[in-house]
Amino acid sequence: MVNRQTTTFLKQRMEEAGIRPVSKFGQNFLIDLNLVNMIADSANLTQQDVVLEVGTGTGSLTGLLAQKAGRVITVEIDQNLWQLAQEELASFKNITFLQQDALKNKNNLNPILIETIKETMREIDSARLKLVANLPYNVATPLISNLLTLDDLVPTSMTVTIQKELAERIVARPGTKDFGALSLWIQTQCNAEIVRIMSPTVFWPRPKVDSAIIHIETDLVRRNRIPDRGYYHRFVRNLFIHRRKLLRGVLVSVFKNELSKQDVDQVLEGINLTGSVRAEQLAVPVIFELCERFRVLQQERDES
Repeated sequence: MVNRQTTTFLKQRMEEAGIRPVSKFGQNFLIDLNLVNMIADSANLTQQDVVLEVGTGTGSLTGLLAQKAGRVITVEIDQNLWQLAQEELASFKNITFLQQDALKNKNNLNPILIETIKETMREIDSARLKLVANLPYNVATPLISNLLTLDDLVPTSMTVTIQKELAERIVARPGTKDFGALSLWIQTQCNAEIVRIMSPTVFWPRPKVDSAIIHIETDLVRRNRIPDRGYYHRFVRNLFIHRRKLLRGVLVSVFKNELSKQDVDQVLEGINLTGSVRAEQLAVPVIFELCERFRVLQQERDES
């Protein structure tokens, strides 16, 4: 299976199983075997790693990951593919197959998945969690974002295939059209780079958009500087709800029931920000400092 995920093989194997790709599950299978290998190689796996794969598919990437990592937890929402992949990969003893949605909702991971990760990581001394997957497009943003909210299960890296547009948003720089809440949330904690851009022709069925392999490395020093990740996550999302509005107006709206306009002005003046600037123009460290000043101010008000 590891070396056979071609269009011909997929069509034949699915016909034998009486199944076909389901578009609502984002089933686009990577048929370029060199790119399948590139994803696995870019993750730099060792026997110390517990790999989380979301979107097992027929198990082509799963088998490669199982050869390199200590354990693999692979999640597939489609029961037919879940069963097929288990048949194809029956010889592997270090793979846990889960048939479920990886997400409880858009803001939370499935509790069963979280518990499975915890149990699996206890089997390896000093285990490291890594996300490696050809992600279904519809779960990519919430999955990557929510993994970074976890305190004790944050991945050391994420190597995934996602929409090219999403990859460009993740690595976008301040002042560009793609820079936003997701850029901030990830760049405050991680280093991210696009490994490869891929055309629709390397998938079957072909998606309507280009894709990209992106590699994200968690920087624990930067991550641990965030005293309250939940607060920071909410702050950056609120900051970009109305991305074209001036920063002062957005902040007044965000804190309208908690802080006065004078409070907002004092915070902005404290870090030399004028009322004419927009959030999308600010560097990541500046927005982090802005968030911290509001967090501390609110904390002081709550305690007084």
